[in-house]
Amino acid sequence: MSIAWIPYGGYWSTPFVRWQGAFSELHSLKFAAWVAKRALGKRGIAPEAFDFGVLGFTVPQKGSFYGLPWLMGEIGAAGVGGPTIMQACATSARCVQTAAQEVAAGAASASLVLTCDRVSNGPHIYYPAPSAMGGAGESENWVLDNFARDPFANVAMIETAENVARKWGIERAEQDDMTLVRYTQYADALTDDRSFQRRYMDLPFDYPDATFSKIAGQLTGDEGIQPANADKVRALRPVVESGTVTYAGQTHPADGSAGMLVASRDAARDLSTDKSVDIAILGFGLARTEPAYMPAAPVPAAKRALEQAGLSISQVDAVKSHNPFIVNDIVFARETGFPLAEMNRFGCSLVWGHPQGPTGLRGLIELIEQLVLRGGGRGLFQGCAAGDTAMAVVIEVGKC
Repeated sequence: MSIAWIPYGGYWSTPFVRWQGAFSELHSLKFAAWVAKRALGKRGIAPEAFDFGVLGFTVPQKGSFYGLPWLMGEIGAAGVGGPTIMQACATSARCVQTAAQEVAAGAASASLVLTCDRVSNGPHIYYPAPSAMGGAGESENWVLDNFARDPFANVAMIETAENVARKWGIERAEQDDMTLVRYTQYADALTDDRSFQRRYMDLPFDYPDATFSKIAGQLTGDEGIQPANADKVRALRPVVESGTVTYAGQTHPADGSAGMLVASRDAARDLSTDKSVDIAILGFGLARTEPAYMPAAPVPAAKRALEQAGLSISQVDAVKSHNPFIVNDIVFARETGFPLAEMNRFGCSLVWGHPQGPTGLRGLIELIEQLVLRGGGRGLFQGCAAGDTAMAVVIEVGKC
């Protein structure tokens, strides 16, 4: 049974830009609204079409206290409200689930999901402590300090990957081999003048200056990605002494935004750019694995999403993952039996980067387009998140 529907073409993503690149001075929420306004205009969708909205981000920006209502006002939908969600790298999946549940409950007919993050130049926060010695408080670099330490598990994120590699016996050579496969899959999305990415990304992509008053430059696609060289990948030293995970086998921080419409079946057909394509949301799953084993969490999350959809992994035609480490994909394939080399056609976050908030939404969008090119089928998106958690989404693409 479908929970809600996604209009075909009712989604978009900016190129992802390696941190400290072209988007590094753009206020992420203002940029998300700027992008959404243009994307909706190109699709002929008026702001009045929405009666609910969801915003997701993980790195605060100035004024982000006002969240979703601010962005809806910026795109011309000042009468529309909704929540703002922060769930680390599972933010996108949770935003889509929240929009779908609102539609399924009959409380909304068309929801707009907006996700964004600027990992570049993250905030430095000071927490006052007047009762402390000398009144001195504590400070935090929002991005770097949280990359470096999970306050519950007391490990850096890279250590969770090493723990999983050790437990499942994932050797360095297998990680290198699959990393090279993932780069080859991404290269497939760049053929024919990036024809696959042009299905959901406006290319070339004009981006504004920091004041949003003029166009500052143009991107032909994702920025900051270098083709993988097999010899160089295999020659890299592990990030952690005596470990197995290298910088090639993990993703890089990035900046960007993505959006998606979630609606009732009738509204989805009205808003679709191809009314013959039916995109149904079938299920969601959330899971948390043992502390300090984050890359393994997508396995139980995917199982729960499939159970809600009434499916088994053998009935899934395509899998897309948010894989901050290549060990994510290896352990998922071992535990579920889904062919490792068949996952992540046309790319994944390991290669195109990790703006956190919109990362999963771009993955879900690419999964939809892969299934459309296939002629339909069932797809599973899954990805881990900070705190040893994960979320998964099951969709089905068919013909109306």
